[in-house]
Amino acid sequence: MFDDLSARFEDAVKSFRGEAKISETNIEEALKEVRRALLDADVSLSVVKEFVEEVRVKAIGTEVVRGVNPGQKFIQVVNDQLVEVMGGANSPLADVQEAPTVVLMAGLQGAGKTTATAKLGLYLKEKGKKALLVGADVYRPAAIEQLNTLGSQIDVDVFSLGTDAKPEEIASAGLRKAREEKYDTLLVDTAGRLQIDAEMMEEMVRIRKAVNPDEVLLVVDSMIGQEAADLTRTFHEKVGITGAVLTKLDGDSRGGAALSIRKISGQPIKFIGTGEKVEALQPFHPERMASRILGMGDVLTLVEKAQKEVEIADAEQMQKKLQEATFDFSDFVKQLKLIKRMGSLGGLMKMIPGMSKIDDGMLKSGEEQLHRIEAMIGSMTPDERTQPELLAAQPSRRKRVAIGSGYKSADVDKVLADFQKMRGFMKQMSTGVMPGMGMPGMGMPGMGMPGMDSGNFPGANQKGKRLGSGSPKRQKPHKKKKGFGDL
Repeated sequence: MFDDLSARFEDAVKSFRGEAKISETNIEEALKEVRRALLDADVSLSVVKEFVEEVRVKAIGTEVVRGVNPGQKFIQVVNDQLVEVMGGANSPLADVQEAPTVVLMAGLQGAGKTTATAKLGLYLKEKGKKALLVGADVYRPAAIEQLNTLGSQIDVDVFSLGTDAKPEEIASAGLRKAREEKYDTLLVDTAGRLQIDAEMMEEMVRIRKAVNPDEVLLVVDSMIGQEAADLTRTFHEKVGITGAVLTKLDGDSRGGAALSIRKISGQPIKFIGTGEKVEALQPFHPERMASRILGMGDVLTLVEKAQKEVEIADAEQMQKKLQEATFDFSDFVKQLKLIKRMGSLGGLMKMIPGMSKIDDGMLKSGEEQLHRIEAMIGSMTPDERTQPELLAAQPSRRKRVAIGSGYKSADVDKVLADFQKMRGFMKQMSTGVMPGMGMPGMGMPGMGMPGMDSGNFPGANQKGKRLGSGSPKRQKPHKKKKGFGDL
């Protein structure tokens, strides 16, 4: 989502090349780029003006430490200001002593309130909390049915009185049930409108009086751009919000809402939606988002995703298999499924520092290759998956796998060759030997995925050659594109 914004910030840094320090003269061009970048990202104009002025004041005359050039120092100032604008630190949900914690979900129609309510219910469940979802949207067709369906999928209870009762009555009855049955959290899904109107606000005020919520979370579609500022201001003035949930951050939005909400309302973004799946909800960390905006990755979130999906015992077993070179195709399929649960390959790679500038076309090609590999493995027998040597020894087996998966025998040959090379690579690493590292065809350090385009992979099968024969044509080293770390 932040690719364009990241590129513009990088352009801003070019103004400092060859300079000894940041001054009023050389900072102007950089600030113009920052201003353009923020406006193009649909950040509110008032927020842009204040942001640029704060960066100017903090950057001019800043002493540059030896070994750190002015461009790097400017990025540090911008990073710090981004973090400050977005709230400084993560702001968790209120945790009251007398349960339940009551959370009121508000926002416009189409922002994703119902889905966000279910996502938050699952998030709390995974934290060991007992949550009750309340369907108080009596206007949108099938809204309550949607909440019931989502609740059933994630095994979280849902309460409603149907579409004939008043929303405030439903919310009040849900609160009584939550108290009687000892729920930790009550999540009330309210109705949205196509536009902000007095009737909707009055209804929200009535619901608020009925349940006296500990949190009022404004669900904001990140794709509405500068309108996020007006929406946030109106809701905060009329209803009084305590935080926001920013949805659809995996889409084509330019990110301005993330930089406007806190500054306009004074209230923090508490969660972000990063996909359509009900599991795609994350606590919002301003410092991590600032790092992603500046193209520096988000390792902490990547680690948290992995920890959530990977069992320690499974990880230890997999490490042992890699060290002993007994890693097989069944294990590889398990790893593919793990990646899918964590998100798209492109989304994961861009969380790694230095990987944010990888071409989207290359990432898409990589994902397509992984799908091809999975199809080929699906056509193998159980013995062939656990004993790849059977395929290597018998061409007829490889031909059968190719026919079953809908690909050519040469494709299966290449996957098998890459897989055998990867096992040898892992074996060498476990003994302390560090052979040339790289993802086949993608030049990504430490990611030896079989089946990708093998142009950069030593010993990979080449078109027209027998399996394992010959050596690949030497590739010309490509010129590395400069990023922030090269300044």
